[in-house]
Amino acid sequence: MAIASAEVVLPCADLEATQRFFVERLGFRLLAIWPADAPRAAVIEGHGVRLRLQQGADGTPGELHLTVDDPDAFAAELGAADGSARAPNGTRIVVAAVRREIVPPFPAAPVTVVARAAGAAWHAGRAGMRYRDLIPGRLGGHCVASSIRIEQGGPVPDYVHFHRVAAQLLYCVRGRFEVVYEDQGPPLEFVAGDCILQPPTIRHRVLACDAGSEVVELACPAEHETVVDHDLALPTPRRDREYGGQRFVHARARDTSAWTQLPDGSLQRDLGIGAATHGRAGAWLRRFTAARHAQGATAAQPTGALPRVRFAFVLRGTAAVTAADGKVDMLGAGDAWTSTAAREPMWSASDAELLEVTLG
Repeated sequence: MAIASAEVVLPCADLEATQRFFVERLGFRLLAIWPADAPRAAVIEGHGVRLRLQQGADGTPGELHLTVDDPDAFAAELGAADGSARAPNGTRIVVAAVRREIVPPFPAAPVTVVARAAGAAWHAGRAGMRYRDLIPGRLGGHCVASSIRIEQGGPVPDYVHFHRVAAQLLYCVRGRFEVVYEDQGPPLEFVAGDCILQPPTIRHRVLACDAGSEVVELACPAEHETVVDHDLALPTPRRDREYGGQRFVHARARDTSAWTQLPDGSLQRDLGIGAATHGRAGAWLRRFTAARHAQGATAAQPTGALPRVRFAFVLRGTAAVTAADGKVDMLGAGDAWTSTAAREPMWSASDAELLEVTLG
């Protein structure tokens, strides 16, 4: 049976006063009212909500959240000194600012954290994905890094969506994903060794994957909205443009010509993230083929400004990293290391490969 409509019922004693408040003060519009000679119910709608104001109805008057550009001014108009007001029927009206990219204050003191793969806890996320935290504490909410794994292969129960972020990138550790991005043409294969920069607000959807596929994802800020787009159908034709001041990047593993040798003898491959984000983030692969001491994990950094976050994930082998305070950590495959110290770390490794990321 098809559903014709849906309404949230708010009980009220004085229908006329309650209706007037919602219509005149909050901008709702009246859709229906009955009976004409002595109204006991009215249906109103506005701001994506449909309400029935019902005299004598059971239940509490509830709470209505309104997001506005200037919450202080709007609250003052309603006479809500603490950011909330009451409708005549008792419904609590809460006023909040429109959600935008808000990056929490950066930790004042330098921080170095290590996340070990051995014994790590995995938890369930959206769309059948499982997550492992790679930055314990998340630097006070400044950024998040996760290992994301999908155990079952085949179609993924995802939907067209986007993220409200300042920066976000993904690296495929193993397996294969089929994904589709706004303005990037037909679905693309995201395979082990590939890196994708997901610019702010770009619509996308994971269509399918191989069993056991896994990615490393970094995003700033740590807590950000995932917004569903019910109206856009993907794919869309290819179009060259920026999203929030950044460009989409798909650095493919098969591009082997981009490796360069550093003075310490290690090999480094710039994944193009720095140029696409105008220096807000950067990402590199680093290979060690013999025992070397590498001073500076980000020697090819494309901007003169020092990064605020340095992140490394061991893809293969083992590596020792010496932080600015002299502390040495031994890292194995699947381990992650993050530091906010201004001084570059020192790496020592043999037959190892790292993913290195900086966030400004």
